[in-house]
Amino acid sequence: MNTLYVLLALLAAAGWITSTVTLRMRALADRADRLERRLGLVLDHLGIEEPEPAGMDEVRALARDGRDVSAIKRYREITGAGLAEAKRAVDALEPTRNA
Repeated sequence: MNTLYVLLALLAAAGWITSTVTLRMRALADRADRLERRLGLVLDHLGIEEPEPAGMDEVRALARDGRDVSAIKRYREITGAGLAEAKRAVDALEPTRNA
């Protein structure tokens, strides 16, 4: 019976720790987003543009050829971006497809 109580206590503690860590991770992600937006505002105010990563010509060529999956994959390789960010970036290149 004591083993059951210990097990239940451990499960409750694990649940509390998991929820606490999840909340902390969300708070850190929100803070990172706010800092990134602020940095963007500062760079805009100073007229500083972030240089384009090397390899973007290849990404544009792949997108222009209709090879979106390859373009997204290459964008992720050269920038370290996540899938959603890479897809948005490649989709933003669409006006250059017909050029």
